[in-house]
Amino acid sequence: MSTAGEVPAATGSWWLRRIDVWVPLGYLLLAIVVLIRLWIDPNGRVLASNDDDHGVFLFVLAHADRVIFDGASPFFSDRLNAPVGVNMMANTSILALSLPLAPITHFLGAGVSVALLITLGLAGTAYAWYWVLSRHLVRSRVAAAIGGVFCGFAPTMVSHANGHVNFVNQYVVPFIVWQVLRLREPGRALRGGIILGLLIVLQCFINEETLLFTALTLGVFVVAYAVMAFDVVRAVWKRFLAGLGVAAATAGVLLAYPLWYQFFAPGNYHGQPFEPDMYVTDLASLFGFARQSLAGNAALTRSMSVSATEDNTFFGPFGFVMIVVAVVMVWRNVAARAAGIAGLVLLLMSFGPVLKVFGRDTGIPLPFGLISHVPIIDLVSVTRFAMVPATIVGVLYALAADKVRIYPDKKRRLFWIGMTLALVPLIPKPLPVVEGEPLPAFLTQGTYKEYVANDRTLITVPLPEVTTGRTGMRWATLMNLDYATPRGYFMGPVNPPADDTGSWNAPRRFTSDLLWRVREYGRVPELTDADRARITEDLIFWRAGVIILVPGGRNPEAQRELLVDALGEPKSAGGVEFWDMRSLPVPPKE
Repeated sequence: MSTAGEVPAATGSWWLRRIDVWVPLGYLLLAIVVLIRLWIDPNGRVLASNDDDHGVFLFVLAHADRVIFDGASPFFSDRLNAPVGVNMMANTSILALSLPLAPITHFLGAGVSVALLITLGLAGTAYAWYWVLSRHLVRSRVAAAIGGVFCGFAPTMVSHANGHVNFVNQYVVPFIVWQVLRLREPGRALRGGIILGLLIVLQCFINEETLLFTALTLGVFVVAYAVMAFDVVRAVWKRFLAGLGVAAATAGVLLAYPLWYQFFAPGNYHGQPFEPDMYVTDLASLFGFARQSLAGNAALTRSMSVSATEDNTFFGPFGFVMIVVAVVMVWRNVAARAAGIAGLVLLLMSFGPVLKVFGRDTGIPLPFGLISHVPIIDLVSVTRFAMVPATIVGVLYALAADKVRIYPDKKRRLFWIGMTLALVPLIPKPLPVVEGEPLPAFLTQGTYKEYVANDRTLITVPLPEVTTGRTGMRWATLMNLDYATPRGYFMGPVNPPADDTGSWNAPRRFTSDLLWRVREYGRVPELTDADRARITEDLIFWRAGVIILVPGGRNPEAQRELLVDALGEPKSAGGVEFWDMRSLPVPPKE
């Protein structure tokens, strides 16, 4: 009788072909289940747990549509934050994904592209790890399938599927890892280095944070491996470093201009709009369940996580026990041991400068405080370092499931019981969605076009801002950025040139602050002539052609009262009230 994962010799090739077909189909089916509520109406629904970031990726996909169909610059957009624009390289523009999908965005809508990318990202990441594991690291297809499903559908991946298109598309990562490891082989320096460099470029245009995490993890892995197997490393280090040099040169040449644009062109920024200890991994989350896991409880999870899109560990109690079991089982394997050390180091970094337990500072200082303000590191949300150990856990599970084949029957049964108790509670639930405000006929029937001629903008109130003006930004993106709009949710400098610290908003102006207060608190101030003059000044700066009051939302009556006081009575057409601003002058573009 064969043990778990073994293949009878006579039927092995047939069985392998079958499982190699069914595994990716299973991953795809699971991804569809996770996204099923969004797929019902991808252009009309919004991911409820992070509608802001959902809107960001609608924007970058609509931008790619303009790049392909209108010849716009891939690295800059003048359609958001008008008239200044947005440095797209300084934002997560996923150009490697958004440009190929531009025809889908153009003809079916950016919402369809978002749903497609998240679905294929989850399933593709799982299959990529399955492929690398099954071809290079384990003999058992069952073990590889377990590793793949965890790498692709771990709680952290499902959590980031709530709007983080960039983080769920990680299928390039396992091939980067494998190409790095292959550089130790004779004759691989040039060819392997070029392949690795091209993969680095591809990943850079998907998500730079993931690339940074991968580089840090491989760095720790190599150092740990060198310490534990010095004789092995001494025999291969020259060709290994030569291959890395070729990869660095290849990637450096191809990325030189894009990275220059990101860090030095207008719209660049430095640092994040929050301190390093604001978003960190909670120690208790190692043993808890994520919101989207089958056993998850949102109320309890909130005490251990910064947001629904950052449930970056949450292995569950049995999952944590099985991690320890897996490490013990593969401890004699130096590479597995080095991988475990790398995962532990990145996990420790994700805890931030001070350890937190159930949301409370313990006062215990941690090593990350020493590097929290190092350039590049200061651009990262610290808790996301914990995505690395989640992936390494998937690899360790696969290695342990592969090794258990040689164990006695009783130990095998105990192992599989433990894996069942660890994995079943982590089965992901469908992501929650909400209905988005439908596009008004004013836009869909093209009425707006006469108001945005001659480089004028269409302004929605509430203004497009993070957390408060999602509808206006979403409307612009679903119209494939056919018109420009001021402000928006993006990353840029908070107050250039005086302060280039990163911000999620455009620099503050009198009118944006005024409209925000009225929406937030519902109190309408009595405007002075000086106030009206400053509002007019801002509208001229924004090159206003028309202002639309978004129906519904928070305190719409107060917002309307303020606009009437400042601009007079509105007109009505196409399901909205609007103010014609074409009488205002349009300043020349800088």
